[in-house]
Amino acid sequence: MADKRIFNFSAGPSMLPEEVLRTASEQMLNYKGSGMSVMEMSHRSSAYDQIIKEAQRRLRALLQIPDNYKVLFLQGGASTQFSAIPMNLLRSGSADYVITGHFANLAYKEATKYGAIQVAGSTQEENFSRIPTQEELQLRKDADYVYLCSNNTIYGTQWKYVPQTQGVPIVADMSSDILSRTIDVSQYGLIFAGAQKNMGIAGVTVVIVREDLLGFQLAGTPTMLNYQIMADKDSMYNTPPTYAIYILGLVLEWIERQGGLEAIEARNERKAKLLYDYLDSSTFYQAAAQKQDRSLMNVTFCTPSKELDALFVSESIKAGMSNLKGHRAVGGIRASIYNAMPMEGVEHLVAFMKAFEATNGGR
Repeated sequence: MADKRIFNFSAGPSMLPEEVLRTASEQMLNYKGSGMSVMEMSHRSSAYDQIIKEAQRRLRALLQIPDNYKVLFLQGGASTQFSAIPMNLLRSGSADYVITGHFANLAYKEATKYGAIQVAGSTQEENFSRIPTQEELQLRKDADYVYLCSNNTIYGTQWKYVPQTQGVPIVADMSSDILSRTIDVSQYGLIFAGAQKNMGIAGVTVVIVREDLLGFQLAGTPTMLNYQIMADKDSMYNTPPTYAIYILGLVLEWIERQGGLEAIEARNERKAKLLYDYLDSSTFYQAAAQKQDRSLMNVTFCTPSKELDALFVSESIKAGMSNLKGHRAVGGIRASIYNAMPMEGVEHLVAFMKAFEATNGGR
C-alpha cells in the first residue's frame, strides 16, 4: 500500500498530474544534462533563464495574455498580495471589495490599513452560499479598483460572470480556479494566484498586471512588494522560487498536452456534473452552494449529522481517498477536484458516496 497513490481531494496544496511528478523525478539529479538538479541551479545561469522564460511563454500562450500585461513570479503566497495590491493600486485611496468568502474578507481587512475601502457586496448573511448579482453590487465610479475572489474554496462558490464596473479595473484572486477554464484576461486589471492548487507547488505566486496600473505605489512600499520593480527586473530582483517555477512550467506543458484550456474546462465540467448530479438526486447529502454559483473546483456538502460527516471522512480514508474533511470554519465535506484530479477519482468518490448512503441512510 505504501507505493500506491490515493485520490487526493485536498484544497491545497493539491494533487499534481502524475506525468509532472514522473518528469520531475527523472530530472531530479540531472536536469537535461546539466549535471545538477534545478534545486541546485543558479537563477542567473543560462539553463535556468530558459526555464523561467519558457514558463512565462507557456502561461502567456495558454491564457492568451495581451502584450500590455506583465507576468510576475513572486514569493510570499497569495496572502502577501492582500497587502501588495492596495500598496500598488491605490491612487485616490479608495477601492471596492466584494466579500464572497473567507479569503476575500481577509483581503478586505488588510486593504483597510491603506485606504477608504468599501464593501461593495457580500453574501455573508447567507453563509456565502452564492455570489452577489450585478444588481446587488454597490460600485463606485471613482474607485481605484474592484476586488473579487473568483472561486471560494471553503464555501464552494464561483463567479460565473465578470461584473460591469464602468471602467474601474477588476482585481481578481484566481488562486483556486486559474487555468481551469478559459478567461479573457483583458477584462481584468490584475489577476493573481498562488500556484499550489492548479498550477504547481507552494512557493510561487503569479501576478498578471496591466502595465498602465504600474508605477503608482504608495510611499514606503517595500521593495519586495513593489510591482514596478519586480516587473523591471523580470521577477529576478532577488532569487526567485526557482523549483516552484520549474514545476509550474511542467504543469503548463501538461495542460498543453491535454489540449489547452478549452479541453481542461470541458473535462472539469464533466467531473463537476457527475458529482453535483448525484448530490441533487440524493436525499441523504445536502450541497452547500446554491446551484447557479456552484464551483467546478471545490464541491461542498454534508450528511444529515456531524457524526456522519466524521464517519464519512474516516471511511473515505480507508477507501483510498484523502482530505475530504470540510474546512474547519464550516465543517461538512469538501471535494476539491482541480485539473489534476482524473475522472476516475470522481467516479470513485461517487461510488463510495452511494455505498455510504446505502449503509447509513437510515441512521
